[in-house]
This record gives sequence, structure tokens and C-alpha cells, in this order.
Amino acid sequence: MLVHTALNRAEQVARHWARGGCPVVIHVDKMVPKPTYDAFVASLADVPSVLFSKRHRCEWGTWGLVAASQDASELMLERFEEVRHVYLASGSCLPLRPVDELVEYLAQRPRTDFIESATTADVPWTVGGLDQERFTLHFPFSWRKHRYLFDRFVELQRMVGYKRIIPNGLVPHMGSQWWCLTRQTLSAILQDPDRHKYDSYFKRVWIPDESYFQTLARLYSTNIESRSLTLSKFDFQGKPHIFYDDHLQLLRRSDCFIARKIWPHADRLYEAFLTDPDRAMSRQEPNPGKIDRIFAKAVDRRTRGRPGLYMQSRFPNYGWENGVTAGKYSVFQGFSELFHDFETWLSRATGAQVHGHLYGPKRAEFAGGQTVINGALSDNAKLRDANPKAFLTNLLWNTRGERQCFQYGPHDNPKINWHMSRDPNAQISVISGAWAVPLFQSNANFADLRAEAAALQKIESRMLDELRSPDVKARVRIWTMAEFIESPMEPLQVIIDEIGQKSLRRLAEAPRMENLTGFGQFLQNLKNQGMHPYLMGDFPVDPAPRNARSSKRKPYLIKK
Repeated sequence: MLVHTALNRAEQVARHWARGGCPVVIHVDKMVPKPTYDAFVASLADVPSVLFSKRHRCEWGTWGLVAASQDASELMLERFEEVRHVYLASGSCLPLRPVDELVEYLAQRPRTDFIESATTADVPWTVGGLDQERFTLHFPFSWRKHRYLFDRFVELQRMVGYKRIIPNGLVPHMGSQWWCLTRQTLSAILQDPDRHKYDSYFKRVWIPDESYFQTLARLYSTNIESRSLTLSKFDFQGKPHIFYDDHLQLLRRSDCFIARKIWPHADRLYEAFLTDPDRAMSRQEPNPGKIDRIFAKAVDRRTRGRPGLYMQSRFPNYGWENGVTAGKYSVFQGFSELFHDFETWLSRATGAQVHGHLYGPKRAEFAGGQTVINGALSDNAKLRDANPKAFLTNLLWNTRGERQCFQYGPHDNPKINWHMSRDPNAQISVISGAWAVPLFQSNANFADLRAEAAALQKIESRMLDELRSPDVKARVRIWTMAEFIESPMEPLQVIIDEIGQKSLRRLAEAPRMENLTGFGQFLQNLKNQGMHPYLMGDFPVDPAPRNARSSKRKPYLIKK
């Protein structure tokens, strides 16, 4: 056992092993104060099968961990001749099954070494950017305490092209440091004539405790099972998961013999697994894969989050939002200008919550004239425009389960347009040039109308360029005003069907279109004044009446 902290728990576990008939050799980190160490040794003095090995300074990723394992193993093999397998554990490890089950399991496999051992090309879990280089560079500086010197020295070695020579016959392997080796394999490693050469090499390898025994076992073992009997889970940053009291059923489900890391104050876990053998697990093959799905979900939740929520950490990662927004929504540009009371009609046709111009210049026009909506979102334009993106994502998060629709246009805040265009949840429908209808209906001076029309057309043109970008992920449909009014029911039906709030059926009523008599002449007047309104499409100056009756055809006679 490699013990660093929580000596009271280490004593409890050591007594558990000893009661099960297993001798224990404990290595205590040299950084533990001597009075504390002496008290720990005295507390176990009444257990003759518990010994203490020479102490080493054990810092993460350094040679001291390997040296501690070597000395403890030598003492174990020397003092306990009946030992057939040696199991390396830490002070934070907790036996999950009765000791006799582990003894029986190993007795049935007398020649099998259980040690995770794979080449760097075959493992996906290396973290820190060093795979093969951990075996070919020097690492004299601590990665944790002297990170700057560590990084700069690695860069220097890369720059000059320095590479260490790997001893002949060694193929570097990596894996978990928690192994269980047979006496034959372990003694062969410790008594190897070339051990001094191997030790000198691995002393300058990065994280040697995950490669020393894993590499040398390949030289001597006759039967390696490349897996650890210890349940240890790591997050996406390579940090171990810590098990607490509420993980009791999760640990039972794994069927593993030992788990780490256990929180030292998890009283319920220690009580359940160390004092009541009847509450232990059934005699089955260790299968940590049973709980891998839960850990995979935990990693996914931590790295990707939930759709529509954003990282609020000090250095948030771009793209980790797992979806720009929490649900699908529809944006309509030009519809409320072309159709009378369009919001009311859309609400009846779809059953969705239909807002006005959420990004209007004066206020957010919530449905029903509300001033505050779910999540205490205010209609205040200044609050909204402080972070337009957060306003939309908050609205959609707080109204999950209900389809949201709102109007948009060149009068509105343009900063949200690109955010919506890259959102796969967005359905954006645009009737380009429809902003001219309110100008046509207004009673303003024509010079003012011309200036405003030119400004709005310029803004909408930029919006349309963003919506036509190859990076757009939203479902975008764009019609010119001229082509839309030729046959408005077909695109309206497509939009309503895609929203899909109600059962798919043909539209029974259409929204009432604004009176456009004289609109073509209005556009021609803009042209005559030097402003070319091209976004409306080819709009005729005097369009023929939509329901004009055709001239009466002359009768004719067919002779047989």
C-alpha cells in the first residue's frame, strides 16, 4: 500500500486485508511528518503481518512512486514466502468484495499477471500532449511545481532535436499503476541484471509509475491480462474521479475487487464494504464496463453541457455549448409588414407562442403585450441589447417545451442575426423588401422615405449576405416580395408544416394581405429619385388584378 494522506483510513483498510489472511507492506510518503508516521506505525504494531518499507518522497509523476513500489515489493517477497501474487494499492483504495473472493480468483489464475500495458500508439488516454516523447526526452523539472521550466525545457529539446536512446530490448508500454503481478514476474523485474540500466532510464521518463512495470512485465510475463483489477475512473483532463457515499450502488454494480479514489470521509462506503461481508457483491467477473456508460454521460455533461446553456467559467471554451439554443424556434422577416395582424393568425394556425419584434428598437415585443416573461426576462431594450445572444438563449431555455416565433427586420438589432444563422434550431423565413410596405403606407415626405428606404435596403442586404453564408446552419428560406405575393399559400403551408405544432393539414384560412394598390408606382418613384429598390424583385408598376376576369371568348363551330 502506498499511503500519502488519511492514515486512519489506511490503517482501517490494512487491518481488513490482514484479517483476510493477506500480509501487507505499507510505504508512507516521506513528506508525512515523522511524528505522524511514528504514531501510524505504532497503531499497527499489534498486527504482525503488516510491515513498513523504506520511505521515499513521492511527488506526482516522479520516480519516487516507482522506488516506493520496488522497496515495498522486495520486502514483501523477502518476508512472506507463501505470497503468490502481489497487489499494488494506495491508501485511498477500498476493497469492494470479501478478501477470500480475491484470493480464490487469483488462485485460479496462478500464472496470470493483471497489469494494464499498451503501447503509446494504442492508448487514447494520454493527457498533456506527450505520448512517445515521454520516453525520448528528459524531464528533470516537476510538471506540477515548476510548470514553466518543464514546458520550456521540453520546447528546447524539441528545438535542438534531442532524443534519448531507449535501452535495447525495451518497447515502452503504458497503463494504470495499480497492478497485480505474480511472484515470478515481479521477482524477475526486481532481480534483473540490467535493472540499474532500466532504473537510470526510467528515472527521467515522464510519469514513470505508469510505464516502468508496464514495460518490464512484457519482458518476463508468460500470461498478461492487460487490465487492472482496481476500478479507477478518470475525467477528460486525466484527473481521477472521487467516490463518495452516494456512489455505493454504483460501486456494487461494477463487480470489481478494489476501487479508488475513495473520499476519506465516506463513512458509509467504508462501513458497507469493510465491516459487512454479507453486503458485498456476488461472485462475478470484475466488469467496470457496467458503469462506463454513467461515467461517459458525466464526461459528456461536463464537456458539452446541455443544449442552450453556456459555460460561465473564467475561461469558457468556445463551442462547448452543445447546441446554440435549447429548442427550435421560428423567425419571420417581412411577414408582419406584408400581412395584417400576422402574429394573431400564426398563433391560431400553429398553437405556438408568437411574439412581435423581440429585437425592436424601443422594446422587446413579447406576445400579448407582456413586459416580463418566463425567467424574469424584461422587455427593456437596454437590458436586452447588453447581450442579445444571452437574451435569446435565456428566452428559449425558460420556455422549453413551447415553440417560440418572433418577427425580425432591418429596424431591429442586427447583432443577433449571425448568431441565429449559425443555430441549427432556427427556422428563418424572409420576404426581402417587405420593409417598404410601411413606408408606402406612411404619410411622410418622399425625400425622407427615399433616404430611409436606402438605409433599410442596405441593412437588409447585409443580413441576407449573412444568411447566405456557407457557414449557416439554420433552416433559411428567402423569397423576394414579388415572387412571394404571386403564390403566398404554398410557402405559408411549408412554414406551418415545418413548425409542426398541430396535426398536418391544409390551411383553412390565409392571413389578410395589406392593400398594395399603387405599390409598384411607389417603387418606380423611388427609382426615379435615384434609389434602386432591388430587394423586392421584379415588381410591376401596374400589376394586373389578381382576380381579373378574362375577356369573353368568341364562340366557334366544329363541323363533323
